[in-house]
Amino acid sequence: MSVPARQDAQWHMLTVIGADRPGIVAKLTEALFRGGCNLGEASMARLGGNFSVMLMVEGADAAALEKLVRPVTDALGLRLHLDPIHGELHRHVEPNVQVTVYGADRPGIVAQATAALAVAGFNILDLYTDVGGTAERPIYIMLIDGHAAGGVAVVERAIAPLRAGGIEVRVTALDTMIG
Repeated sequence: MSVPARQDAQWHMLTVIGADRPGIVAKLTEALFRGGCNLGEASMARLGGNFSVMLMVEGADAAALEKLVRPVTDALGLRLHLDPIHGELHRHVEPNVQVTVYGADRPGIVAQATAALAVAGFNILDLYTDVGGTAERPIYIMLIDGHAAGGVAVVERAIAPLRAGGIEVRVTALDTMIG
């Protein structure tokens, strides 16, 4: 359970990557909890057979954080990286548009789609990709949540050239305040 962060808190971004296996998150967060640390936002993903996690951690300086988690990362063969950051919890932009992209897997599809979105002033907040189809006919899939000041209409205009180039793109308005 997370406790409210102090305004003067010292935050770090803890990044850990390595071969995926059960228990990584449990062991890392247990070590941090036992060390008196507080977690902010987190992002975790499996990519191929690899695991990556980014955790906002408050409550210790970099040397103390490394001392807390190094036994876990070493035991699991994981790589560890720490950076000082500003916590800024509850001060981020909420996504208001979701963009789903499907197209034949080829070099440049991510660059083309994200460039078109950047022209629209679209701030990417979360991006997930996968490769589907078959080895002979791979399909690249992107699911992108972000914020566009102009909303769906601005994004629709920006991605029109992608559609004309044979890439399927779906744009959906998001309401994150539901519930």
